[in-house]
Amino acid sequence: MTTERPILWTPSPERAEASTMAHFIRWIEQEYGLTFDDYDALWRWSTSDLDNFWRAIWTYFEIGSADEVDEVITDRKMPGAKWFPGVKTNFAEVTLRQARKTPDKPALIVHSETFERKELSWKELERQVASVAKHLSDMGVGQGDRVVAVLPNTETAIIACLATVSLGGIWSLCAPDMGGVAILDRFRQIEPKVLIAQDGYVHNNKRIDRGELIATTAKGLPTLEHLVMLPVIGDLPEGAISWGTLTGEDVEFSPVPVDFEHPLWVVYSSGTTGNPKPIVHGHGGILLESSKQSLHQDLSDKDRFCWLTSSGWIMWNSQFTALGLGATVALFDAAPNNPDMLALWRFAAEEDLTYLGAGAAFYAGCLKAGIRPRDSVDLSALRSLGSTGSPLSDDAYRWIYDAVKPDVWLAPISGGTDLAGAFVGGNPMMPVRMGEMQCRLLGNAVRAFDESGDEINGQVGELVCTEPLPSMPLFFWGDTDGSRLHESYFDTYPGVWRHGDWIEFTDTGGSVIYGRSDATINRRGLRMGSAEIYQAVEGLPEVMDSLVVDLEFLGRDSFMPLFVVPAEGVTLDDALKTKIGDAIRAAVSARFVPNEMIEIAEVPRTLSGKKLEVPVKKLLLGGDPDKIVNRDSMANPESFDTFIVYAKTLNDNMKKEN
Repeated sequence: MTTERPILWTPSPERAEASTMAHFIRWIEQEYGLTFDDYDALWRWSTSDLDNFWRAIWTYFEIGSADEVDEVITDRKMPGAKWFPGVKTNFAEVTLRQARKTPDKPALIVHSETFERKELSWKELERQVASVAKHLSDMGVGQGDRVVAVLPNTETAIIACLATVSLGGIWSLCAPDMGGVAILDRFRQIEPKVLIAQDGYVHNNKRIDRGELIATTAKGLPTLEHLVMLPVIGDLPEGAISWGTLTGEDVEFSPVPVDFEHPLWVVYSSGTTGNPKPIVHGHGGILLESSKQSLHQDLSDKDRFCWLTSSGWIMWNSQFTALGLGATVALFDAAPNNPDMLALWRFAAEEDLTYLGAGAAFYAGCLKAGIRPRDSVDLSALRSLGSTGSPLSDDAYRWIYDAVKPDVWLAPISGGTDLAGAFVGGNPMMPVRMGEMQCRLLGNAVRAFDESGDEINGQVGELVCTEPLPSMPLFFWGDTDGSRLHESYFDTYPGVWRHGDWIEFTDTGGSVIYGRSDATINRRGLRMGSAEIYQAVEGLPEVMDSLVVDLEFLGRDSFMPLFVVPAEGVTLDDALKTKIGDAIRAAVSARFVPNEMIEIAEVPRTLSGKKLEVPVKKLLLGGDPDKIVNRDSMANPESFDTFIVYAKTLNDNMKKEN
């Protein structure tokens, strides 16, 4: 039995009953004649009666007509399930339907260091999408053709994506701060016809010129027929088409109906090891998952939504969840710490945001900076906060309710690029407990398995999903026999999706993520993810960041080094090492006190902010540094050099001992 964690927030009866989740439950009861004693009963129905549950999502959110759906799922297995056979839809058409309801309402607000503040109404957004679609069609883009882009998180990427998929084209996006090799490693796999790019941007008051990178990218794509450029640093390159010429026409918006499982976009795994996996999602599956996700985010057309995200992270795609409901989406294309860590909170106050999301690292940074947004800005409109990317520490939960807003609903989620959604997350009708995500999401048959494939509760196990989801990958691009897809998710437990995270389900229905299961720490038989160690270490004011790995050398005891980034003006001396060891003993266990502590300048991270635990682990176990990590997929590639030096020293010492 797990100990119940303290409750930090409980919805008022009025808030709970006014939520979209409550409205959906009442609709289910009326339409299906079903009643549920609690949320768990609703979840069990949603994961057992897949036909009626996903039919209900389709109908409730008016994605399409209920009459056109004969079958919901055939071949109920993983991989291989087929969804909504014979049904036609189009992601862009459904996303832009608000333009016919409230044409003059703001659809997008853009805050960018590169451009002035912009606001696009629904009518103007639809007009520009239609115009760009017409020009893409003139370039020969049709069903199945790939359009790729290197763009920041501004309206250009949103418009280009919707225009592409409205034609049945397939969209793929990389962030402009990615390295050229990383971009080509992704785009070359899918053989695009059109590249849309911006030649630079301003970030943290610095002008970043990406003209040469874009030119190199275009030359490295042999199938490319057209280059569309938005010049902000230099002149329009010879032979390129100006983005501005694509957006100016007044033409009818005429999206092409496509099959439910027609490819929508290609997203990629982090690409830190090996060639990035080009993951293909479908129109209908993403519409269903996004609609259902909105229940767990309590979103509606009354919201003003922002998620702090790079255009290279799956959370960029998640902005369409709010947009598709008719909410106003605020795009934040700026450094959140410029001029200080209050920058994003000021934006939230100025734009009257009702929902703000960010990576867990952002909240940890705010905590470390000692800011108290509630004392500095007016957050009266803010109702909900989201978090993802890595586990949110107990200290960050406390900080949010103390320093941001005591009556805000905090709803962290955990899922990923693979399914363009979440497995566990929030429920506005349930209390928030410190360190927990509130519930398993509807339709997601997510469980914890032990090594034998048996379900466990109240213990840490592998996060798995035992029933198919419509947003699971259709396929990996180029994976003609499906072997790579199978190896990625279904090798460990046949017919069951293994996600690669450690998770514990609590007695109250919540869950705690403990980090990646392939970065597991196993100290004399006791297994643990890294999150609890980070919470203990990074809770100290003298520590800015850290990374821990467990090295299980053949025939030797576990060796666990801890790499520490001290706070400014602090060094990792013996006194601090003792303090860190004591903190781990008190918060975790003496068993997890590291064998060695090493001071470093930076923790290596992916472009989306995740710590590179697995590549570091492989390196220290003797792996080739050139094969272990793709530096162009790192936010700070030079940080890996420190670990290469340490790996040589470590292995030299081992040879001497032997």
